[in-house]
Amino acid sequence: MQPIVDVETMRACDAATIAGGVSGRELMWRAGEGILGAHEWTGKTAIVCGSGNNAGDGYVLALLLRERGKDVTLILLEERFSEDGRYYYDRCLDAGIERILYDSSIELSDYDTIVDCILGTGFRGDVTGRVAEAIHTINRSGKTVICADINSGLGGDNGQGALCVRSDLTVSVGTYKAGLFLGRAKEVIGARKNVDIGIAIPTPHAFLTAQSDFGEILTPRRADSHKGDYGYVCVMGGSREYAGAVKLANLSAVALRAGCGVSQLAVPEAIANAVAPHLLESTLLPIPSDETGHMQYCPDVLDGLLSRMQSIAVGMGWGSADSHAKILTHLLQNGSLSLVIDADGLNTLSRMELSILKTTACRVVLTPHLKEFERLSGIPIKEILNDPIRHAQAFAKTYGICLLLKGACTVVTDGEITLLVDRGCAGMATAGSGDVLSGILAGLLGYAPVSPLTVACGAYIAGLAGELAQEAVNPISVLASDTVAHVGAAISKMTEKKTV
Repeated sequence: MQPIVDVETMRACDAATIAGGVSGRELMWRAGEGILGAHEWTGKTAIVCGSGNNAGDGYVLALLLRERGKDVTLILLEERFSEDGRYYYDRCLDAGIERILYDSSIELSDYDTIVDCILGTGFRGDVTGRVAEAIHTINRSGKTVICADINSGLGGDNGQGALCVRSDLTVSVGTYKAGLFLGRAKEVIGARKNVDIGIAIPTPHAFLTAQSDFGEILTPRRADSHKGDYGYVCVMGGSREYAGAVKLANLSAVALRAGCGVSQLAVPEAIANAVAPHLLESTLLPIPSDETGHMQYCPDVLDGLLSRMQSIAVGMGWGSADSHAKILTHLLQNGSLSLVIDADGLNTLSRMELSILKTTACRVVLTPHLKEFERLSGIPIKEILNDPIRHAQAFAKTYGICLLLKGACTVVTDGEITLLVDRGCAGMATAGSGDVLSGILAGLLGYAPVSPLTVACGAYIAGLAGELAQEAVNPISVLASDTVAHVGAAISKMTEKKTV
């Protein structure tokens, strides 16, 4: 796993490295070397510089390119420099490197590669004035764009920014920052590389998961194993207005594809006959329903589920009914299994007293998107977006649960360990994608313990399956059922053995 830091931690680690005897000037040189080595440089290069240490990295890069006989030009937004940056800028002048002061008439069509060294990771807010002009100029250049450390205009902690540089490659320096993955990052960053310049990171903010990180969960299976070894799970949802018979059947099927031994689908009796023809490998449990087609609160039925299931996922397609709070309360008060609460289950929970989460014997996983998390936490979406990791960590720690906060980059945390899952694609922006994730989690939790790693594994499977589905179809036409169909292929990729 790759450590991820916030801006404050990166600054502290940078300062500690300097205090330990490595000068800021040396670190700047190493950063320039790292950026140089991250790309194959051909043709003419323009390095667009601001006024801070990020610009200093650009001056070092210019020196190194000139040493290698490359054609390089510095474009300065203003003649203002950090102390170390000034040192390398003066060396650029001594080396005869061309410099231009930026104005609105400048075009970049004569260059092959544009390097963005305008703003660093500490920037917050929205760009204006000359900086905004320069970013627009870079973005409309049509050239290969490389960003040093982070895309100018993108928040280092949250990936927010109304206007920012769009890169073909962003070269992170030291270690990855959270803003390279959160918010708009996936939209504006083509590829990422990180270069180690010798800064120790003792306290990562989070970790970025990779395909090879889930071997302890997706383990080889014994030839003499049987279905009971991998858990009995239940997917509980549906209502008359959200019948979605095929979709509900898919949710139960995807739990099996995620590896559980037995999957049961629990739905209101009012829609059981519609769902039954679409179930093949799963079993069906009709739960008495009221005149509106919603589940009734039936303690005996719930107790039966709690006695034989290893995990339950609840809330998908539930709709809204007074009985749901009673059902959820019963599960939390009487269960001691893994409980995934999603969709209308989260909406139901948001109207309940959340302190019930602190006293339950269930191992609870909540899977909200931003609006659902706003309802649960009472924190406005805008504020959540400003620091999604810290808000997720605080909520999970307060209530003793594992939280999966959905987004272009998924945040998974129990308040102590935080993992980021940077998988998924635009094609998954379709009804039912979140429900598929809950089905996968139900299946995994049939045989794996609730932990950030297990939950992140579910998010990784869902995201990778969505990507494979998009490749097979197209970003516009992907359905949630296409993602379900590719879960097996996703797990195959995650468990394939690498050969040297």
